[in-house]
Amino acid sequence: MAVMKSMVLRGLVIYFVMSFFRKPAAPVGPTSGPQVVNSPALNIFENGTLMDMYVFLSENEQFNDFNDPKSLVWHKENLVYGDWYGGPDLDGSYSTSLTFPTSQKLRNNGSIFLHVYVTKNGYSPDPKSASYSGKNVAYAHKMLNKFKKQHYIKTHNLLTGETAASAEHQKKAETTKKEIVSHWHPNMTINLITDFTNWVQGSVPPPLDEYVVFLPGGKYYKPVVYMNDYWNMQRDYQPINDTTLELKLQLTFQPLSLLRWQLYAAQSMKNKWTSGVFGDSFADEEEVDQDSLKEALLETSPYLLGLTFAVSILHSIFEILAFKNDIQFWNNRKSLEGLSVRSVFFNVFQSTVVLLYVLDNDTNTIVRISCLVGLGIEIWKIHKVMDVKMGARKILGFIPSIQFKDKGSYVESSTRQYDMMAYKYLSWALFPLLGSYCVYSLLYEEHKGWYSWVLNMLYGFLLTFGFIMMTPQLFINYKLKSVAHLPWRMMTYKFLNTFIDDIFAFVIKMPTMYRLGCFRDDIVFFIFLYQRWIYKTDPSRLNEFGFSAEMEKEAITKGAQTEEVKPIEDSKPIEEKKKD
Repeated sequence: MAVMKSMVLRGLVIYFVMSFFRKPAAPVGPTSGPQVVNSPALNIFENGTLMDMYVFLSENEQFNDFNDPKSLVWHKENLVYGDWYGGPDLDGSYSTSLTFPTSQKLRNNGSIFLHVYVTKNGYSPDPKSASYSGKNVAYAHKMLNKFKKQHYIKTHNLLTGETAASAEHQKKAETTKKEIVSHWHPNMTINLITDFTNWVQGSVPPPLDEYVVFLPGGKYYKPVVYMNDYWNMQRDYQPINDTTLELKLQLTFQPLSLLRWQLYAAQSMKNKWTSGVFGDSFADEEEVDQDSLKEALLETSPYLLGLTFAVSILHSIFEILAFKNDIQFWNNRKSLEGLSVRSVFFNVFQSTVVLLYVLDNDTNTIVRISCLVGLGIEIWKIHKVMDVKMGARKILGFIPSIQFKDKGSYVESSTRQYDMMAYKYLSWALFPLLGSYCVYSLLYEEHKGWYSWVLNMLYGFLLTFGFIMMTPQLFINYKLKSVAHLPWRMMTYKFLNTFIDDIFAFVIKMPTMYRLGCFRDDIVFFIFLYQRWIYKTDPSRLNEFGFSAEMEKEAITKGAQTEEVKPIEDSKPIEEKKKD
């Protein structure tokens, strides 16, 4: 589900970007009158036009306080439209910083807006002014604060009852549990799109049509003022409350090309679409994931970034192929020789813990569905490795019991003995680690309750030590001196994905211990590769049934010779029968 979701979102972004360059389709069908064809429009701001910029700060979405000097926070004169080399840094950008006091309304989840007017030099943005000209004024506004959901969970140490959370946090956890709080980010970029495309009114592709404003008649359009907050990291947003007496704001003016604007607009449209379809909680998680992508774009070498983009596509392909081959392997499997049946049951237990964990925590529906599908696949594997029957005994008088019995190919082979032996040795290391992690979680971590503690403890333990559950298969391979029974195609796809995850571990910012944890599966895979190298195919080696590949080949050869002789022996009786 995660892979399909990622592919769908990527496809939508590509579709929207490509639609910008697609010519509008001609209208099809009969018309009741003479058809009006709009002519291509021109940008009313020619290249090199002198401009003035007025930036106002107001708590009203509709701005009219042009006579209030406190509202005007930035006035820049004699800007040049299409100037890419102006400013102190010779990149066409200008910036300013300001600090303003917050009102009581803003501190109580109010809103504050930034109103930007770009006019031709000498014109006023005030409609009441004599020097006002509406066609020579480009305008945009944006709400600077952002409303985000803040969750309050009551946690405490189960032994002492103490908590590190404040009294206010605990009170809200008991009453509201969830609150919408206004947040503030101190940066905003004002982009003026430098574009001379001959747009046709009514044919501008979405979402650009939301920004391009045509003058009456459709022969001219105003330049687009785009309020860009794409590079604002979610972690930098701070809540606005009663203690927030003043706020800081860094404003940057910068020209922007059409191509880059299309990318920003497509990303903005994708965020709106994600929020509308999957909900706000999913959109919030998407924004957090985008922070990691933004950090990678800002801090990573372009060559490594290009490599990451290429392997991310391979990651999606390998994930689908691994899923297909996993289902195909277990669906066609007739013998269980060499396969660890107990690992299948442990995977069911692990998937159940993960599902209960995400249900206990505030996660989006897509994650829950993906965990449920994963659990369903693991449960489906049970009837492939064991005989499942309905028992005669009833639970609570009406629920039929289920009986599990090992399949014949598993009982008759030595795999069952090796599987039991492997889990016996594994338990010597697993249970002490589980006990230690249990004590650590109980002493040093806070939980909502005992049920939450059990889930968090099991989930954390599986996340930390779950990789060692692949070691019983290594032990069975060692005892059988063979790896021919393994689903190598599926394993190859999955282990290729682990190497791709290793690349992401260097690109995406994450804790060091978690980054080191990405290399644990690689160690197990290299052991599998070593076993595949040393346990080469031996045609003379007998299996547990007393047969070898040479004996099978010899039997097939004798059978073929017998088939060749039989027609000669039977030909005479057949001819005699025909005569009779």
